[in-house]
Amino acid sequence: MRYYLLLLFTFFSCLVSAQQTDVVDFEKAEVNITVQTEDKSIFGLVTYYFNVLKPIDSLYVDAKNIEFEDVSVNGSKVEVNLTSNHLIIKKKLDVSVDNELSLSYKSKPKKAMYFVEKEEYTQVWTQGQGKYTSNWLPSIDDMNDKIEFDLSIIADEDYYVISNGKLLNIEENNGFKTWHYDMQQPMSSYLVALAIGKYDKKEITSKSGIPIQLYYYPEDSAKVEPTYRYTKQMFDFLEEEIDVPYPWQNYKQVPVKDFLYSGMENTSCTIFSDDFMIDEVGFTDKNYVNVNAHELAHQWFGDSVTETSGTHHWLQEGFATYYALLAERDIFGDDYYYWQLYQYLKELEAQEQAGQSTALLDPKSSSTTFYKKGAWVLHVLREKVGDKAFKTAVKRYLKKHAYGNVETNDFISEVEKASKMDLSNFVQVWLKNKTLPINEMTNALQSNETSAFLLTIEEHPYLTYRTDDDDNYVPSSLVTQLPEGFYPMQVAVLKKALSKPDYPTYNDLVKEAFASKNFHLRQALALNMSEIPEDFQQDYETLLNDQSYVTIEAALYNLWANFPRKRNEYLEQTQSIYGFNDYNVRTLWLTLALATPEFQTDKKQDFFEELVSYTNPKQPFSLRQNAFGYLSSIGVFNEDALKHLIEASKHHNWRFKSFAKSLLEKLSEDDRYQSIISNLQK
Repeated sequence: MRYYLLLLFTFFSCLVSAQQTDVVDFEKAEVNITVQTEDKSIFGLVTYYFNVLKPIDSLYVDAKNIEFEDVSVNGSKVEVNLTSNHLIIKKKLDVSVDNELSLSYKSKPKKAMYFVEKEEYTQVWTQGQGKYTSNWLPSIDDMNDKIEFDLSIIADEDYYVISNGKLLNIEENNGFKTWHYDMQQPMSSYLVALAIGKYDKKEITSKSGIPIQLYYYPEDSAKVEPTYRYTKQMFDFLEEEIDVPYPWQNYKQVPVKDFLYSGMENTSCTIFSDDFMIDEVGFTDKNYVNVNAHELAHQWFGDSVTETSGTHHWLQEGFATYYALLAERDIFGDDYYYWQLYQYLKELEAQEQAGQSTALLDPKSSSTTFYKKGAWVLHVLREKVGDKAFKTAVKRYLKKHAYGNVETNDFISEVEKASKMDLSNFVQVWLKNKTLPINEMTNALQSNETSAFLLTIEEHPYLTYRTDDDDNYVPSSLVTQLPEGFYPMQVAVLKKALSKPDYPTYNDLVKEAFASKNFHLRQALALNMSEIPEDFQQDYETLLNDQSYVTIEAALYNLWANFPRKRNEYLEQTQSIYGFNDYNVRTLWLTLALATPEFQTDKKQDFFEELVSYTNPKQPFSLRQNAFGYLSSIGVFNEDALKHLIEASKHHNWRFKSFAKSLLEKLSEDDRYQSIISNLQK
């Protein structure tokens, strides 16, 4: 009997979840939260203001791992049932407005809010999409129920607190500060966010007058310009291109440690991985520009206008990818734009060849489909209907559905109205069919010389190059120079040459690439010439001086492997270079220094201890993973490293956790470590 009652109750909960938006409209939430970093807990009081659209005898909020201390409706305590996912409030209400639901609670969130050790303090940040904000804030997980969230957050006075909306004021009281943030428009609960840490900020203003706040760690002041480069230009471009004003009061960007993704477009408050905080050298290899533009585009596409369900997820990710690419086109030019479309095509083709293609309207599609195919759909659609009709349709679509929810037909119908075209066949081919329209995509790339060249060279059995006197491609044996133009054309020719060193023009092409000042060409040499002929040794050694951490890392290892007699010299030349935030060059350097018996023999223990220190939980997981990987490569772990690896196997970032678990299983089979690991796990 209890089993059937449980099934009935579960069914009832699902039914309530599906229907509540039809009978109850949550309009506003006043959220007060105290964050305690010592025990990773929060205390909260949230008051929801809601209207009843039809008579009800109960309502609910989503709540996971939350303990409620007091629940009242319109000032009176009420009876509740708490399940694993919902708080069901038993209260009969007739059709009415301005009702109040107050919830007093405490929680130690297991996900969606993360307490992360950073050096000498604890950083706190949230991630609602895919994790559910209801893990730390009783809320409505349904993205179709949009609510105006105003947050007040109490934290230690040493911390800076950032959240959605405009900061109204900060109150100080006995070693704590209360930060009051105000939103003016509604949003889905998965976009509610906060970040707590030690930050400074730089503020700029868009052409339209929107304040843009760029946060950074105090020690990263030199990284602010390269990290946030082009931010204002992209903001101004998107406002002009979309032709709909930025939909929120201000815009903030906040780096955090060990973030789950590259970035997340929380309403007016993008949180992103601090791995993207880069210096001037790092900008050439790995920069924040695309992620910056992508999360900014989401403020319109996803935050203001939100999908009704996963079936229409491309309306968020496809649009954000496409408009980010347009913003980059404004910065880097047409060749870059078409080169990226070419890269997207290659990724989509690989997915299809692996038998993993799905329709764009399949809610179980991959990120590659939602992002890359979604962007392709918009590119081709714009070409089909023309600039004017496309931009008119986007503008009408955003204005008509502002702060609401949409399905694919809401957008397509606006394009049909603006273009006076029937798009039913387009929808069938591009949105409902899982097979890629390869011919249409390759034809679209033929309009640009770079993408057309790349398509041709990949199919030709020889290196190819467009001659000066006609439009034909000829075998590389007739070519003595790399093609001029956008660097991917040159890199494509060079990479083919490196794969076939018996070609007559091989030496000429490689010499020309080494002599080039184009860092992309020189990086291609570093990454694709693992076996270095002695004729090119001196040329290859110059790569250690390039302003590229990727190039230096590859060149250091390849030179060390190819020329043992000069290992000491290579190590001495690069011993002060650390690289990205994951210390890609330094961790390699330490490993090579340990593996070179005659190099600084009196410092071997120091090198080992430094490498082990990078496995510490206070370090970013990207650095820790590098350190663990190199310790594994030399086959030496001490107790500290093993203890840190066990901790890593429980990390909140699933990729890092998976890596750590796999390595821990491998080491557990090693007789040297079995008993140590077993004792540490007790």
